[in-house]
Amino acid sequence: MFTGYRLYLYCLLALLLLPSALVAGPVFDTHLHYSAADAKILSPKAVIETLDRNAISYAVVTGMPASHVSDLYSYAPERIIPMLGVYRDHADKADWHEDVSLPSYVETELEQGPWRGVGELHLFARDRHSPVFMRIVELVYSRQLPMLIHGDPVVIDTVYDIAPKIQLIWAHAGTFPYPDLVADYLQRYPTLLIDLSMRDERIAPQGRLDDAWYELFVTYPNRFVVGVDTYSASRWQAFDAVVAGIHHWLSQLPDDVAEKLAYGNAEALYKKSE
Repeated sequence: MFTGYRLYLYCLLALLLLPSALVAGPVFDTHLHYSAADAKILSPKAVIETLDRNAISYAVVTGMPASHVSDLYSYAPERIIPMLGVYRDHADKADWHEDVSLPSYVETELEQGPWRGVGELHLFARDRHSPVFMRIVELVYSRQLPMLIHGDPVVIDTVYDIAPKIQLIWAHAGTFPYPDLVADYLQRYPTLLIDLSMRDERIAPQGRLDDAWYELFVTYPNRFVVGVDTYSASRWQAFDAVVAGIHHWLSQLPDDVAEKLAYGNAEALYKKSE
């Protein structure tokens, strides 16, 4: 597995080897974070310049607290798709599902704010029956908005028990990102989309697209989206290299499939067009 500087060098090499047309091709990034720590080092203008440099036509952005995403959206409403995050800081990831004030907060924000979805929500099997979580699912479902979940397979089952037709996005291809398991869940739930962020090394070890993932993508070309996932400042610093790596494995797919993963599926979900 590549980490740190080795990942950067690999992705930089991938960028140099890519056809220029593919490098310039649009990407719809469905998983970015812009939080308090990011806002200290990156202005909204710098974020948009990063998107421009990488031909990111649109970006779905969440953050903690959510006010920073609101600021970014106000700066570039034509580019940013704001996703309501419910965390105030990193500590909330562990126990947000116990905060009984959250459903009221989410309901108010969805009524008054610019939000196009809710997430990223981190939840694992033992907490899947949380009344707070279940109420938030109901609120999102009633408004026909997408939800981004970082959680175990049984959490996905629980969401669909509550909201059978919800537009759910499973972050990072799940906590057990195996092609057979992903295929099983795609068959179970027709409205489930798979977010591939942070799985580039698994999808394409040493830059070569894995055969099982290739078959999964060509079998379900309408069910995957891509993203960088700027969960930390270091991811913003490596943004160009990560995008290059995504382009590299996308280039190993049939053109029509690559376009859907890079752009078309997210465009359909968020009803954006060039």
